[in-house]
Amino acid sequence: MKPIILGLTGSIAMGKSTIGAMLVNMGIPVHDADNCVHRLLGADSPARPDIAAAFPYYEFPELYEKKTKAMDRAKLGRLVFASDELRERLEGILHPLVQQDQQEFISKQTKLGRPVVCLDIPLLFEIGAEKSVDYTLVASAPLAMQQERALARPNMDEQKLEAILRRQMPDAEKCKRADYVIKTGLSRAHSMKLLKEALFDIRIKSGLCPNLEATDIEEKGISSEGKPDLGSSQIHQTIKVVDDLLIK
Repeated sequence: MKPIILGLTGSIAMGKSTIGAMLVNMGIPVHDADNCVHRLLGADSPARPDIAAAFPYYEFPELYEKKTKAMDRAKLGRLVFASDELRERLEGILHPLVQQDQQEFISKQTKLGRPVVCLDIPLLFEIGAEKSVDYTLVASAPLAMQQERALARPNMDEQKLEAILRRQMPDAEKCKRADYVIKTGLSRAHSMKLLKEALFDIRIKSGLCPNLEATDIEEKGISSEGKPDLGSSQIHQTIKVVDDLLIK
C-alpha cells in the first residue's frame, strides 16, 4: 500500500527543520532535500563528475584547491548564489538526482509498511512539487521573527537575506496554497499541537481512522467535515488520539 506523502516547505528561518524533526520524533520518516543536495556535492558523489564538467577548472579556477584540485563546495555555493545562469546550470544536474533519491526513499518506506512519509522541499511550490505529494504543510512565522532568526545565522546579513527572499515565494502565498499551515512563532508546544491536528485530519481524510464514527470525531474536537475545530474545549482529546494513531 502506497503511503500518504506529505510535502513540507517554508521560507528561510520559518521553522521548517523544526517541524521536520517533530515529524521524525513522531515516527514519520522525512526526506530532506537540503541534506540530499549536500551529499550530492560531496567528493564521492555520483554527481561530482557532471558538476566538474559544468564548472571546469580552466573556466573557474577559484573553485578548486591549488594542490589537490578538489572543488570547494562553499565557493561553489557563493558562485551560483550570485548568478542565476550558473545556479540553473547546477540545478539542472542536481534536481533530477534529488527527485530520484526521493523516489527511492518513498519506495524503501513503502516496503517497510510506513503509512505516512514526508518530503522536506524548501522550494516545493516554486518548482511545482506540490503535484507530487498528497498534502502540503507550510511552516510560517511573523516577518520580524523570521528576520531575527535568519540574521542570527553564520555568514548572513540583510543584503543576503533580501536576495534569498526575492527568490522564494512570499510566505503569504505559500500559506494560501498550503493544505495546512504550522505556525512556529509562539512555542514548540503550540507548533506541535497544530502539527498533530493536521496529521489527525489527514488520517481521517485518508481513511486511516476506520474505527472513528462521525459522533466520535465531533467529540474529539473535529468537525463533521474532517477539519480540526481549533476552538473546541476538548482539543486535548484530539491530541491524545493522534498520539495513539501515530504508533499504529
